[in-house]
Amino acid sequence: MKFLKYHALGNDYLVRSRSETFVKPSVEEIQLICNRNFGLGSDGLLIESVPKTKTNFGLRIFNPDGSEAEKSGNGLRIFARYLFDQELVQYEPFRIETLGGIVTCRIQCPNEKIEIGMGTPELLHSGVLKVNDSNYAFQALSMGNPHCVIPCTSLSKELIKTVGPIIERHPMFPNRTNVQFLKILDPDNIQIEIWERGVGYTLASGSSASAAAAVAYSAGHCKKDVNVHMPGGVIHIQIDSNDKITMTGPTTFVGQLTINSEIFLKKTLHLQEKKY
Repeated sequence: MKFLKYHALGNDYLVRSRSETFVKPSVEEIQLICNRNFGLGSDGLLIESVPKTKTNFGLRIFNPDGSEAEKSGNGLRIFARYLFDQELVQYEPFRIETLGGIVTCRIQCPNEKIEIGMGTPELLHSGVLKVNDSNYAFQALSMGNPHCVIPCTSLSKELIKTVGPIIERHPMFPNRTNVQFLKILDPDNIQIEIWERGVGYTLASGSSASAAAAVAYSAGHCKKDVNVHMPGGVIHIQIDSNDKITMTGPTTFVGQLTINSEIFLKKTLHLQEKKY
């Protein structure tokens, strides 16, 4: 199997070559392919699919744990860059169908500015979560995929890595959720730490940036145009008069990779050995 590897502010994805027929890998195969020790290593797998609607392109997104994601802002930016590199699109807007809805994309500059229409956030519910004897006020919303945004006054990698996996699988979120800790820097800038559903601690996330900006703006803490700072870099979010969100950010092409079927055999043998 051939893949092209890209990253969006350190959030890396493997894109299945268009030349290969779509065959969904098994959960174990996805886990192996994305594994950073036993496979190629990535935060997810992007596979072009045949759209069910009159849309230019279809996209399926798989997390490293083998689960399928409805939507991914960074994944969409990377897939748009891939389509541009393959000369399948140019600078005119085009549409991509995902499980989380149809999005409009536009290439402004392939490696620096790719624009994705993320849609209108849907507020699901809000409240307080108790985790490890601490209470966290939150807002749950959907960007086509689920998010739990927690405003706070200070951020730390250690906190999100401790609390994130608990909130991800909290009974309140039956389909699990992405988690963002949000800090307001000033009206033009916000900062987040991210625990991504099915992935874990993540350097950057386009849908997380969109969700956090939506929460900050609805609370009156930031402007319609805001920069979202993440460990991997900055994404720009624009909110229009109808509350629709447009995300703009960079992508980087890493290289072309081919995976050998031997890794699946080795893992199978290893799993068989563990039974005895």
